[in-house]
Amino acid sequence: MPRRERRLKKIAQAIRQEVAQEIDRLVSRLLREDRRLGHLDLEASELAIRSSMHQIGGVVLEQVLNADGGGYGGAHMACGQGHQAVFVDYRGKELLTVLAPIQVRRAYYHCAGCGGGVVPKDQELDIVGTSFSPGVRRLMGRVGGKEPFAEGRRDLEELAGIVVRTKEVERVAEAIGEQVEAATRPEREAALAGKVVPLQAVPKLYIAIDGTGVPMVPQETRGRPGKDETGQAKTREVKLGCVFTQTRLDDRGRPVRDEGSTTYVGAIETAEAFGVRIYTEAVRRGVTHTDQVIVLGDGAPWIWGIADEHFPGAIQIVDLYHAREHLADLGKVVYGLASAAAKAWAAARCEELDAGEVERVVAAIGRLRPREATAKEAVRKSRGYFQTNAERMRYGRFRSQGLFVGSGVIEAGCKTIVGRRLKQSGMRWTVRGANAIIALRCCQLGGRWEEFWEARSVG
Repeated sequence: MPRRERRLKKIAQAIRQEVAQEIDRLVSRLLREDRRLGHLDLEASELAIRSSMHQIGGVVLEQVLNADGGGYGGAHMACGQGHQAVFVDYRGKELLTVLAPIQVRRAYYHCAGCGGGVVPKDQELDIVGTSFSPGVRRLMGRVGGKEPFAEGRRDLEELAGIVVRTKEVERVAEAIGEQVEAATRPEREAALAGKVVPLQAVPKLYIAIDGTGVPMVPQETRGRPGKDETGQAKTREVKLGCVFTQTRLDDRGRPVRDEGSTTYVGAIETAEAFGVRIYTEAVRRGVTHTDQVIVLGDGAPWIWGIADEHFPGAIQIVDLYHAREHLADLGKVVYGLASAAAKAWAAARCEELDAGEVERVVAAIGRLRPREATAKEAVRKSRGYFQTNAERMRYGRFRSQGLFVGSGVIEAGCKTIVGRRLKQSGMRWTVRGANAIIALRCCQLGGRWEEFWEARSVG
């Protein structure tokens, strides 16, 4: 019988004895509590049993991990940089696992050429440079991407019995977000090289793009112009994109987004860099094998610049509700905020807009003759906006083709991915930290979390 197998059999026998003793102690404790209180406190009992089982599990895990004798690989071993490292001694490491804190025994080697230590067992267990097990780091990444770090810390303690500091949740979550971002870079390179096989062919594929501001620490906005009285920017723009598919209409002829088809990408970066990001995601999702490609956005020029460069021939659609809002705002500027005339004017223009009769909208704007300079400027800008985007506002035609004419999916994404996590009261971010959490949330909410973690484990 191999030495490791004999060692594991002995460990298993010792664990069975220890488990039996722990169960006896736990039952005696619960019975004493029952007699003291006169009834069984179910909540206290189940939590006590869970804690005890975690402790037992920690004992089992510790014994199994140390059954290899510390991972000794001989007096010398390759350091990975072309040198030979020399065995020094065995060193312990306390590791927090999802079960309990444990001690791991590891063979330590020193490489004179590199001037540092080599611990092969840390590499094998994926615990290099950390005292948290992969399972704990996964949970920290999950809560850190979902909620404020302090709340995540509390949830870990209450729901999983894992006690860590808030700063540790922040560091681990951001580190995992950076790993997510790093994992997507080869995808982008492969897409640009034409080496990506699309997930599937689809009849209609939508690319929706938007931007939203995130509050920043002062050094991240220094020298950037802002809109408030100080003239100093307080935020940086996150560019967010989503890709989803459509294969059917409902019984009223309205488009239906395919369930579970929405994936997200985003970052604080230039429009040029983001264009590559959203394009490669679209390639992964099948844009090169799609019957129709539709780009949805508001009137921001950078969005249509990306569409022209990366999705030539795609149907471009300005979000109908954004265009309606533009008309409503113009009516208020010209006729007054609470004016009935403003509402009537905007309603008539929206009716024309819904039919895709943009020329009539432009003509109506041109007939406005406000006296105030502010209103005149608003009329000028609005007329240019609708003229520039006329072909993107043929809503009657788009509806007849069974297409979405609103960008609600990406607007909801801005609220869910960015707003609920990065724009809460008192939050201030660095670009690095914000981008890490954005990458993490895009991965989780886009349904790629399991895929990432499995690939990471294999890697």
